[in-house]
Amino acid sequence: MTTIDWTIIAIYLFAVVGIGVAAGLIHRKGETGGESEHYFLAGNTLTWPVIGLAMFAANISTVHLVSLAEAAYKYGLVFGNFEWMAGCTLIMLSLFFAPLYLRSRVATLPDFLERRFNRGCRDVLSVVSLFSAIVLHMGVALYTAAWVLRGILGLQPGATILGIDALLVFITILGLLTGAYTMYGGLLAVVWTESVQTVLLLLGALVIAVVAYIEVGGWHEMARTLATNPHPLSKIPGSGVDWGTGNFLNMVRDSSDPSKLAWYSILLGYPVIGLWYWCCDQTIVQRVLAAKDEKHARLGPLFCAFLKIWPVFLFVLPGVMCVALVQKGAFGGAAPQTAADTFTFLIMNLLPVGLKGLVVAAMLAAAMQTCSAALNSTATLVAYDIFKRYKPDLSDHSLVRIGKWTTVFGTFLAIASSPIFGHYTTIFEGMNKLITSVAPPITAVFVVGVFWSRPGGKSAFITLVTGMIIGAAILFLDWTGIYSGDYMLMAFLLCVLCIAIMAACAYIFPEPLKEESKPLIWAKWSEPIRQRCGSGLSDYRLMSGLVVVVFVVLYIVFR
Repeated sequence: MTTIDWTIIAIYLFAVVGIGVAAGLIHRKGETGGESEHYFLAGNTLTWPVIGLAMFAANISTVHLVSLAEAAYKYGLVFGNFEWMAGCTLIMLSLFFAPLYLRSRVATLPDFLERRFNRGCRDVLSVVSLFSAIVLHMGVALYTAAWVLRGILGLQPGATILGIDALLVFITILGLLTGAYTMYGGLLAVVWTESVQTVLLLLGALVIAVVAYIEVGGWHEMARTLATNPHPLSKIPGSGVDWGTGNFLNMVRDSSDPSKLAWYSILLGYPVIGLWYWCCDQTIVQRVLAAKDEKHARLGPLFCAFLKIWPVFLFVLPGVMCVALVQKGAFGGAAPQTAADTFTFLIMNLLPVGLKGLVVAAMLAAAMQTCSAALNSTATLVAYDIFKRYKPDLSDHSLVRIGKWTTVFGTFLAIASSPIFGHYTTIFEGMNKLITSVAPPITAVFVVGVFWSRPGGKSAFITLVTGMIIGAAILFLDWTGIYSGDYMLMAFLLCVLCIAIMAACAYIFPEPLKEESKPLIWAKWSEPIRQRCGSGLSDYRLMSGLVVVVFVVLYIVFR
């Protein structure tokens, strides 16, 4: 890294904060609606391209650049399933959930759950959503961005700056910068900066992927090298893992694969965590809640589904190419210090001066955009689901002020929680294990709740609480090393159990359907598909079918 690279990074950071502040200055109060509506939901003005890009940006973070490359360096393309399977759950959001969310005109998903069930369900989801935003979105993004900066500076794990752990220093700086513009500009600042940062992120990842692809000699040369050479990690004494590389380029694996991601685990487990993440998580769905109308709310997730094709090639494949390049001796015998350093290693060894700074800026962009999205959703949850609930007469200005203070506290909580991801073998594994402990009961309650009118508030509340307790127990057993099984399969089994609990409780504790709940339930599963919304390429049904075809073809090619 040279002065030019660091200058590019500094200019970028100041530019992002400036864009966020500008959004607050220009659009703090819109032409219509109240101040809080514009701060939290951007005045319900978002169109489908912005929604799709913003959802993609909120999802993509440094976790993808670092952790997917790390996982690919160890296991190949198999972790790309988390990207392509997302397309299926985004279709579910477009077809079944987005219309109900727009119909209810809610600002938060806990508010939706209260209208469908009761206030107790809203409280449970509020707590889980806050945990998700602060720990699962922001905490992990800050940790991985800090890890990148440590690697770029050439610092060893555990290194200190002025007597303070270097990772904590970097986490704090990035967290405070992101918190500053998010606090001032609200959701519009988040969406504006996300749009800019997503473009920069994709360009940076594209540069790495193209340069690595050229260096490795193309697809066939990469496949030949992987199949005929030992994995670099096989040289580590006592690793205890068979790092066979013969199926590195396959997405579908059996139960003997060292990744522990058998095809049936992904097929059964991903829809559980995917439905929660893409359809029921405030941080992601808030962009849909801010849609201009139902057509844009439906098309936005489908546009995001098409964007989810590319992370496999931009974020996962570079990790595989790094293995082949190390095997070919392209770096003079050098290799990543740890698997988590894979993407940083590629940056430092493949890119020229100036371009290094640009790509590092893209990685910081990934972390900051995820953090800003999580902070804004946290502010929305606290303002609407806690304060406005107990003080319904709060003014718009008071709600915005509460949201800003929440952003400040949320920033510090995320900074404090981020180091927990150092406990896991890989950052991506840690994030998904935390998700599988909270997702199943929420997925069960939302899916059952919008397709079946019989369950009432009591059955939903019992399901949520019971599922959370079981999930916390599984997480504790895994954390302490007492039991560590197939976490994807565990998510599926826990979801099935939660559905069974909810169905049983619906008969044990029958409740009349509330009048305000009737518009939030589909009488038939085919009802939302029959509704006409848009024509030609703007017809969500046509676009949903196209998404399915594209991903089926991709799986056939990379099976």
